[in-house]
Amino acid sequence: MAGLITYIKESFGELKNNVSWTPWPEAQKLTVIVAVFSIIFSLAIWGVDTVFSRAVRAYFDMIH
Repeated sequence: MAGLITYIKESFGELKNNVSWTPWPEAQKLTVIVAVFSIIFSLAIWGVDTVFSRAVRAYFDMIH
């Protein structure tokens, strides 16, 4: 158990002293960009899925 506590303390020390963090305003801007592109891509995938599902449904209605 003492080894785990030491590991956690050293991990936090590593994060605090040796990791270069992105400045907060830039991190906020990048988060917004990722969110916007995620929404755009999810809408694009939804659109393609809708088109394909209608095409498959039309095909099976045609052969039935």
